Formats: sequence, structure tokens, C-alpha cells
Amino acid sequence: MSFNTFGKFFRFTTWGESHGPAIGCIIDGCPPLIQLKVQDIQKELDKRRPGQSKFTTQRKESDKVQILSGIFEGKTTGTPISLIIYNEDMRSKDYKEIKDKFRPGHADFTYFKKYGIRDYRGGGRSSARETAARVAAGAVAKKVLETKLGKKFKVSGAVTQLGILGCDTSKWDDKIIYKNPFFCPDKTILKVWEKYLLSVRKAGSSCGAIIEIRANGVPAGLGAPIYSKLDADISSGIMSINAVKGVNIGSGMNSAKLSGEDNSDEIYQNKKDKVNFKSNNSGGILGGISSGQEIIVSFAVKPTSSILKKRKTINKFGKNTSISVKGRHDPCVGIRAVPIGEAMISCVLLDHYLMNKAQCK
Repeated sequence: MSFNTFGKFFRFTTWGESHGPAIGCIIDGCPPLIQLKVQDIQKELDKRRPGQSKFTTQRKESDKVQILSGIFEGKTTGTPISLIIYNEDMRSKDYKEIKDKFRPGHADFTYFKKYGIRDYRGGGRSSARETAARVAAGAVAKKVLETKLGKKFKVSGAVTQLGILGCDTSKWDDKIIYKNPFFCPDKTILKVWEKYLLSVRKAGSSCGAIIEIRANGVPAGLGAPIYSKLDADISSGIMSINAVKGVNIGSGMNSAKLSGEDNSDEIYQNKKDKVNFKSNNSGGILGGISSGQEIIVSFAVKPTSSILKKRKTINKFGKNTSISVKGRHDPCVGIRAVPIGEAMISCVLLDHYLMNKAQCK
């Protein structure tokens, strides 16, 4: 299996399967002399950790990370950082009944067609369990960026739509996002979302979500005008997350509805000779290069197909059959995608920061 590595200057390789002994990653290209503790990584993993509420999978994983290399006396050494997370609560027996069936909407069919073999235990390598390793890599990237760019740098994400229900993003409050089970930035909608998601779960179904990630304190000049556009690499990172079906940068698809004068972000210089923009339809990226504005990325996560309701499918022998997926599954996988999105954007930003340093400054 190829393509397990992401990034250019700052890159990481993930390994492991959903029901294997462990998962982990190897990070290469991390600058030396960055103060890094296991707690810096663990706090990000705890955001993604399953089983924290009745609205996510009840698989109980502590996701305790161990640093095996690349850190000495509390600082990065510039050598590969190896991280491992042991799996603790696998229930492979839940999948034996459907081991020969392809789950509609999952990667089972395409994975089998490509490799001729697949790990039916929760999807194996194609499981979202792999994303814990990405979050660990993203935690390291965040720490480096905070060190290099200062306190002004911040990446925060939230669920802005749960199934058919949106929220008021003008009420965005970072302080409440990780204090509610939906990672929602608008506290006024929480009870409505709770009632809705409980009804979805009770019906044996699932729903999708839209997640928005905001990055502040990113300097102008990161990216490239042609083949390594910042927005292209961000989109690539986000689209590599399980179940993601679409990405918007700034106004994204909605920009097609705007006029030229409405879409253009007018520029002016204030009395302190600081360049400002009157709007941010570009999402902080112009021509593939960061403008210094807030970077805004949103992405859509489809409803999981691991549902109790029976669906038609075929088995690996080419016979028609039906399937009902039992076990412990998220009624909305988009909820736990928030820290994963933050991690991927942090990795891309650090990668471009290092590339820019190598060429321009």
C-alpha cells in the first residue's frame, strides 16, 4: 500500500489498522529546539477521543500517546518523531457476520477491487481510527507554529451544521466549542441539535455535518501561485479525511452567486499604514498565497453508512444480499472531524511556513 505520507518539508507517515495492536505516526522535518511535551499532543487527542458522549461511538479508547523518539530534554532534536497509540477496545466479533459483505457507502468494495484483500474489522486501514495519528502530528505542527508565530497564531474549528440544522456563526464563541458534545460555536442551538441527533440515532440512521476551521495569525506570503497553492494543499489535506465530500475556501461555492463587486475584497490602508480588507470572501488566500487575513475553510462530511437500517448490497462472491451494520458507531461522524480538520490545516500551514522560509526569507 502506497501513499501513507503527507506533506513536503514537514511530513508525517501514519501506520496501523482499526483493530490492530496499535496505530501511530512518524514525523519528519520538524524543526529542532521546539519545546514539546507529551501533554501538548495528548490534549489534542483528547478532543478527538471516542466514547466521550452519547452522541459518538461508545468504543472506549484512552488514546494515550507515547513518544518513542525525536525528543530530548523536553525539546525536539530535528530527527524523526515517532509516536504510538495502543488500541484497547476492539470488538472484531461485531464484524464477523458481515465480513464477506460490502457496506454501501464505505470503501469496502473499492478497497477489495484494488488490493484483492481487505481487513473487514472496522475497515482496517481505511477506518477513521487512523485519524488519531493525524491529530497527533497536527498537535506537533500547532506547537511549532505557536512557537514561530507567537500567541497571535490560533486554529479553531467547529460544527456549523448538523444534518439539516445549521447554527448562527455570528455567535461563534471559541470558549464553548469544546464544552459541548457537538463542538458547536453557538450555544443557543444546542438543545435543538440534541433532540435532532437523538431522533436520528433512535431511527437507526445517521446524518452528515459541515465543519468550519478558522486560522488566525497566519502571515501573508505562504503558498505558491501555481502547483503548490496554499488552498490546493489545504483542500488535499481535508479531502484525505474519511467521509469528507466537499471543501470550501472562504465563500467557496457561494462565490458563484456573487457579483464581481460583491466578491472582490476591497483593500485599504489605515492611518497606521496597516493594510486591511473590507471583506474576506477569499478566505484569506488570494492566487494560492495567504493574504494575512483569517483563513476560513469549511468542509462537508457525509452520513456514515454504518447504520442499523437494512440496505441492499453484494458480497465478495458477487451475490445479491442485504446488510445491517451492528456495533458501536457514531450517528454523526462529522462531530469528531473538528480536531482532525484543525490538525490537517495546522500541518499544511507549517509545511508552507517552512517552504517559504527556505525560498524567500
